[in-house]
Amino acid sequence: MEKVIDENKQGTSLQLEQNRDNTKKLFIESYGCQMNFSDSEIVASILSDAGYNTTNNLEEADLVLVNTCSIRDKAEQTVRKRLDQYNRVKKKNPGMKVGVLGCMAERLKSKFLEEEKIVDMVVGPDAYKDLPNLLKEVDEGRDAINVILSKDETYGDIAPVRLQSNGVTAFVSITRGCDNMCTFCVVPFTRGRERSREPHSIISEIQDLYERGFKEITLLGQNVDSYLWYGGGLKKDYDKASEIQKATAVDFAQLLDLCATKFPKMRFRFSTSNPQDMHMEVIEVIANHDNICKYIHLPVQSGSTRILQEMNRQHTREEYIELVDKIYALIPDISLSQDMITGFPTETEEDHQDTLSLMEHVRYDFGFMFAYSERPGTLAARKLEDDIPEEVKKRRLSEIIAVQGKISLERTKRFVGQTVEVLIEKTSKRSDLEWSGRNSQNTTVVFPKENYKVGDFVEVYVEDCTSATLIGKAVGYSPMQED
Repeated sequence: MEKVIDENKQGTSLQLEQNRDNTKKLFIESYGCQMNFSDSEIVASILSDAGYNTTNNLEEADLVLVNTCSIRDKAEQTVRKRLDQYNRVKKKNPGMKVGVLGCMAERLKSKFLEEEKIVDMVVGPDAYKDLPNLLKEVDEGRDAINVILSKDETYGDIAPVRLQSNGVTAFVSITRGCDNMCTFCVVPFTRGRERSREPHSIISEIQDLYERGFKEITLLGQNVDSYLWYGGGLKKDYDKASEIQKATAVDFAQLLDLCATKFPKMRFRFSTSNPQDMHMEVIEVIANHDNICKYIHLPVQSGSTRILQEMNRQHTREEYIELVDKIYALIPDISLSQDMITGFPTETEEDHQDTLSLMEHVRYDFGFMFAYSERPGTLAARKLEDDIPEEVKKRRLSEIIAVQGKISLERTKRFVGQTVEVLIEKTSKRSDLEWSGRNSQNTTVVFPKENYKVGDFVEVYVEDCTSATLIGKAVGYSPMQED
C-alpha cells in the first residue's frame, strides 16, 4: 500500500498522511492534553489499516470521532456542542457514524448511547485496538461500547499516523495512566493505572521519525519522571552504554540520556513532570546534553502546603522550592512553567497569598492557570464541599494571571540582545513574511524568512519581545543543522 501526502483542506501548511487503497473517510478532533492528540494519531493508524483515510472536511466523513477531555467542565461542554454539530451534519448524511473517544467517553460511558442517544460508539483510552470490531457492531445495528481499562496496554506496537503534522515536531508516548491520586483529578479513573512502554519500541518510533526528517520529539506521559521499564533493559542492537543493556530496569533519566545520545541532531522535550518524582539524575542529563531543551513543565497546583495536602499532592511548598532552587543552580538558563488551580475547597486568602509568593520566588516563564472545577467521581467531589464563591475564584485567578503576566515579560526580556537557537516550525501567525519557531526554553521566536525553510535550525539575534514572543533576525544556521 502506497502512502501519499494530501494538503490540509483548511488552508494551512499542515498535512495528513493518506493511503491510496483506503476508500472511507475519518474526521477526528482532539481536545485537552497532548496525550489526547497523541492518542488520536494512534487511532488514525488503527483505522487506516481498517480502510479509513483522515479528512479535514466534516461533511465528507464516513466516521466522525472526537477525542475528549474530562479535566474541567468547560472542556466537556465544548465537546457536547461539537457533538450537536456532528449530529446536524449526520441528519444530512445518515450513513455517517459518530463516536466519542478518550477520558469523557470512559467517564460517561453508556449515558451517551442509552440516555442521550447522540453517538453510535463510546471507546475508552485503552480500547482503541477494538475500534474495527466496534464499527462492525454499529454496522449490524448495535450500539458499541468498550471502556475497559488495561494494566498493560501502551500501544507500543502501533506506528502512529501523524495528524496535521508540520513534518518537524512529533509526540512520542512513553507512559500511560497515572498512579498519583490527586483529589481534583479524573485521570486515574479515566486512563487507568500507570504503565511504561518498552524502550526498544520508543527508540524504533524515534528512529522512524528521524528518517522521515522530523527534528524535535516530545516524550509524553501523564508523569514521565516515574517512567520505569522492567524487562532486561534495551535490545542489544542499540549501542548505548553496556550498563543500560545489562540493566534489569530502565528509568526516565536513562531513557532520556539514551534518546539524546543516539539522536544528536534531534531536539528532545518531555511532558509532564511531577515534582515528587523528579530526581536530580534527570536534571543532570538535561544539563549534559545540548539537544535536550532547557525547559521543564513542573505543575505545582498551589503554593500552600495545607492546600497541597488537601489535593493529595505528594510534595510540600518547601520541597517544591528546594527542587526548583536545585534546578536553577545546575541549569541557570532553564525555563519553568506551571499548572495552577485557584479556589480549591477551603482555600483561604492566606493560602492564595502563598501561591502568589511562590510564583514570585520560582519566576515561571509561563503557566496554565484555572479556577477549580469540581469533577464528578474525584475524591474532592466526594469528600470536599466546593465552598469558594465563584466571584472569589475569578478574582484570585485574575490576580494569579496578572502576576504571571508580569513575570513572563520580565523572563522573556532576558533574551533581548542574545542569540538563541530556533527550530523553524511554521509561518508566523502575524505575517506571511516571517517564520515562527521555539528556542530551547520553549519561547516562541519570530523573524524574517529570508532563505531559510521549515525544519532548519537557525541562530536568531533577539531584538525585541512581548511577554510571550521573541522578535529578531536570523544570523545563520546553528550547529544542530545537518549538512
